Amino acid sequence: MKINPAIAFTLILLAAMVGAGIVSSSWGYALGRQALTGVRQPEARPSSASTANRSGSGSDFVLMKEDDILKDVKARIEGGLEAE
Repeated sequence: MKINPAIAFTLILLAAMVGAGIVSSSWGYALGRQALTGVRQPEARPSSASTANRSGSGSDFVLMKEDDILKDVKARIEGGLEAE
């Protein structure tokens, strides 16, 4: 029985793609597992009672003017200064 070269080539490519998929998925799993070492889930769920006891209303947030930000960025780019 003669094997059709087109079918043989297709099967070789299919096997190569399955192999590449297995290799890339195992590599991605290993990278993800390594990235998450030391990360733990919270010990308890946050409840609405704990958020009600917080002090402050969140009014400490201050918006900066865009012109001030642009001047600061331009000064840092041109002079390399650490302007505040």
